[in-house]
Amino acid sequence: MTSLTSSAHPLERAPRESFWTRIASDIAESISRGTYPPGERLPSEHALAELFGVNRHTIRKSLASLSSQGLVRVAQGSGTYVEEFAVDLMLAKRTRHHQSLSQAGLRGGLQVLTTRTQRAAVAQASALKVALRSKLLCLQVLGEAQGQPLHVSERYFPLPRFAGLDAIVGETGSITAAFATLGVADYTRQESRITAQMPDATIAAHLRQPVSRPILQVKSVNVDTAGLPIEFATTWFAGDRVKLTVTHDD
Repeated sequence: MTSLTSSAHPLERAPRESFWTRIASDIAESISRGTYPPGERLPSEHALAELFGVNRHTIRKSLASLSSQGLVRVAQGSGTYVEEFAVDLMLAKRTRHHQSLSQAGLRGGLQVLTTRTQRAAVAQASALKVALRSKLLCLQVLGEAQGQPLHVSERYFPLPRFAGLDAIVGETGSITAAFATLGVADYTRQESRITAQMPDATIAAHLRQPVSRPILQVKSVNVDTAGLPIEFATTWFAGDRVKLTVTHDD
């Protein structure tokens, strides 16, 4: 593991209340120099405490400050990691997760977290143009790249047309592949509505970020070549790991 080589100035000479800010500054400088590259785990709190000659409470304050600046993320039970650079994802007429990642030079896919059947509420029935309380397939899906979570979503599909879609997505990691298997060779994005908001605890946990860090919410509707809605989704993107680019190309 790489090591922190700063701290040339003795911390004991600084006022005690400034120890954590000095340590945060030293770690931030090491990150900017590339000593700790994106995605790398920092030394443990115990190791950092020994390195800087302070207690673990001081180290926790330093790491919390770096987290609030978006430089690191703290994963409970795993450690503290340098944040990845933001991935530029396209929201276009034909929006595909795999294609967006390929264009960014990354690898990743979709992971089905939960699946259930439910009755369409007003918003879902309106978006999918189905009768109120019609049966829908609902998937909670995590989108990742290089092992990092980029977004989590709730996706609704009309039944019985898309029965079994959840199993195909689970096997392939691709909504597009599942659609193709079920007879939808092509589909397009009808609309995307983007808002910024704060995440709830569940969304923040899936994205491995604090609830104090904003996210981007996108509500979208996809339609088949006949113009029939086939998917209504609400997607929450990690605001510090994702840049959304909206294009108007055919």
